[in-house]
Amino acid sequence: MASATLAAAAEPADLRPDHIETGRELALTDFSPPSVGVGERLIRMAYRMGIPGSMLSSPMGKKTRTRLLATVSNTVPGNRVAGTAIRAGHFLIHGAKTPVAHVDYAGAGRVTPPLEKVVHSFSWLTDLEACGPREQGAPVAERILSSWLQANPNAPAKPGKGPAWSVGNTGMRLMNWLVHAPLILSGDKAFRSRVLMHIAETARWLDRHVTRADDRLAEVAGWCGIVAAGLLLPDGRPRRLYGEAGLIKALGELMGDDGGVLSRSPLAQMEAIALLVRLRNCYHATRRDAPEAMERVVEMLVPPLLTLTHGDGSLGSWQGAWAVDGEEVGALVKASGVRTRPLRDVRQWGYQRVVATKTILQFDTSPPPMPQQARYGCASTLAFELSHAGQRLIVNCGGAASGGGLVPVRLEQGLRATAAHSSLTLDDANSTAILINGAIGSGVTEVDVDRKTLPQDNGTTATRLEASHNGYAGRYGLTHQRILILRDDGTELRGEDLLLPSGRKGKRGKVGFAIRFHLGPDVDVSLAPDGQGAGLALPDGSYWQFRSGAGTVELEDSLWVDGQGRPQATQQLVIQGLVSRGGGNFGWLLKKMS
Repeated sequence: MASATLAAAAEPADLRPDHIETGRELALTDFSPPSVGVGERLIRMAYRMGIPGSMLSSPMGKKTRTRLLATVSNTVPGNRVAGTAIRAGHFLIHGAKTPVAHVDYAGAGRVTPPLEKVVHSFSWLTDLEACGPREQGAPVAERILSSWLQANPNAPAKPGKGPAWSVGNTGMRLMNWLVHAPLILSGDKAFRSRVLMHIAETARWLDRHVTRADDRLAEVAGWCGIVAAGLLLPDGRPRRLYGEAGLIKALGELMGDDGGVLSRSPLAQMEAIALLVRLRNCYHATRRDAPEAMERVVEMLVPPLLTLTHGDGSLGSWQGAWAVDGEEVGALVKASGVRTRPLRDVRQWGYQRVVATKTILQFDTSPPPMPQQARYGCASTLAFELSHAGQRLIVNCGGAASGGGLVPVRLEQGLRATAAHSSLTLDDANSTAILINGAIGSGVTEVDVDRKTLPQDNGTTATRLEASHNGYAGRYGLTHQRILILRDDGTELRGEDLLLPSGRKGKRGKVGFAIRFHLGPDVDVSLAPDGQGAGLALPDGSYWQFRSGAGTVELEDSLWVDGQGRPQATQQLVIQGLVSRGGGNFGWLLKKMS
């Protein structure tokens, strides 16, 4: 077995020959600042020391009038439905409407995290742009911006004074103001001048505080805002040189060797891609090419994201993400300009993917992310998802990051728990401790993974995945091992969950176990008369049989968060009972019957 701890090295990707290798073999030197001449290095150093850009760019430090040097053409798609809701006077976040007039833009009255992010990052400008012509959207954008500026007239001395001035929200806000400038600078001259002054002040604030971000993704957002301002504001060359060096360094610390962000979240993966695509649009607006290292990073980020897509292009529900719609994922990948295929074995990011004709298996084979890297870390080790012909058969609940829309915030911790994933739990405990505010505690620290192809008696083959984790070893003296064997025709998934003594001497007594299989929202389920299985009917007319060799199969209520971050009532199959501290094994089978 090959160790797949967080520090494990990634194996080569199975990419099309016509695709440029994603750069997972980039050396650390490839994340060094872009190569510049001696003069530009001195300018960058001087700007980092606090010398104003006007003094470095203009003779005798002559002050230049604040204006935008170019109009950016945005290629990142927005949500038309959300944009229409804004025009109607509401922020629409994961199915929940909040009147624009009722939002406290100063942040004194805290609102839900998803609404905070949308409001203070101004990501809603992309949705507003997507729903109609500029003439209709500009008055709405200016009214909201005016209210925000009235509540936030000056930047605070340091980050953390409310959600409006976190580094992540501020970086995204500056980027969105610059990219969607026609929506917010179409009004009268006085308002336009006020907005431009605030844009310049925000850029200067980020210059000083960008390294004080909450996490690496937020820091990347801050650096992207700085570079965008350096490209689009006068006297911006020193700021651009400074920002490019910081951005490339931050990107190197954001992701692993295989291109997966260290938070292991597909939502964070999408956000990183969107930030870099918007920044690339800023470069193109000023007739510049983005740094080669930045383009290589975009190439690295896309294949791991595609690893977590099902047959309809939608995402699996991992690390707080909901099942993001395939149309949204596809539009972002198209905007990235990267033509590639999914990675099947993303060791460092920690996901395995098996494609067997119309059946797709996703398997989490890594410890949860480190606390300082995760916003919504989940105890999902050794959970899996299974889909057939784009229809979800076995899922995880997902959606912890959508808490505050139609998903109540109080459910966030429950959605991050092991029981919210299709995996095994002992004594109703999480394999890794789930703490408040998105933090992760002790538990799984190491996962061993083995992948191989097996010949079958009928001349076909099957993919065998075997993985084990130590999350229950300290508390119960047991190691959880899961073996999944998927036939290459996609008609049969054979599984076995084993509990093995983690020490030389097994502990006495018994402990409760439960193996959960959360069912997709469109699965029609009926329990078998003998209590040892169930029939699963999919909307396309296919019928699957689930059989247990480990005890009675029970049917319980469950929850699944859909592609818009909205909760849907579903069901789950559960095998539960008592197991000896000396260990045990539990076999089960999913087979397509017609």
